[in-house]
Amino acid sequence: MISIKGLRGRRFVTGVAAMVTAGVAVGTFAVTANGAPERTDAGRQPKPTVVLEHGAFADASSWNGVIGKLRADGYPVVAAANPLRGPSTDAASLRSLLDHIKGPKILVGHSYGGSVISQAAAGDRDVKALVYVAAFLPAPGESALELTNKYPGSTLPDALDPVPFKNTDGTTGTDLYIQQDKFRHQFAADVPRDQAALAAATQRPIAQAALEEKATTAAWKTIPSWDIITTEDLNIPPAAQRFMAERAHAHTTTVAASHSVAVSHPHLVAGVIEKAARATTR
Repeated sequence: MISIKGLRGRRFVTGVAAMVTAGVAVGTFAVTANGAPERTDAGRQPKPTVVLEHGAFADASSWNGVIGKLRADGYPVVAAANPLRGPSTDAASLRSLLDHIKGPKILVGHSYGGSVISQAAAGDRDVKALVYVAAFLPAPGESALELTNKYPGSTLPDALDPVPFKNTDGTTGTDLYIQQDKFRHQFAADVPRDQAALAAATQRPIAQAALEEKATTAAWKTIPSWDIITTEDLNIPPAAQRFMAERAHAHTTTVAASHSVAVSHPHLVAGVIEKAARATTR
């Protein structure tokens, strides 16, 4: 630890005192989730940290456009890496990150990420709002697959590319990808072709068992929720999205967009997140 001694220390203290006496505002510093100091005006509450959870067939870079807008508006942001193994284990992973981030948080989930945030946020008083982006809002006992099949409209099964895997303990399972030549039409029809091709090549698979695992809790029952419903979605039928949003009494925004709405409409998504933050952390 560095101590201030002697004449130089007295000059430093005197200088600070003079600034205060002269009416110069002395800022305070808050620590963001990645450890970087963020300067805030004295007496003003720091903005909540926005934690983004991606879904299946995507990765954290799918939030890049949203992150740019949020950061420009002064929000600390963390885009979590979702293991895509199952709601319980993925929620435990996300909860570890949430416990590490101090202060108020806005938790955002895309697609299957909605199932994860619904479980990870349960009982966390620092999570002030949940934002669902073309996402699942399962009730206890429901699975993502069950909710997808509740209404017609999903063409995902015919676009999948299943890949068997074997764990080190000998257990087996199946990873699900979207066939690359069908990716843009299925997942990102309103995303530029070159960008969609990159997303198809870098997509992260989800374990089939994750889509079949039933939810055990629903944080949207106690935490205010916002929901972006995508009417051109071929993964989660719009009717299923509306059903879940209405059941959760979520504040809804409807947009004619593909499942990849965070990529095709980043400013809209960021705007809904900021609206949730303003409404719940004043």
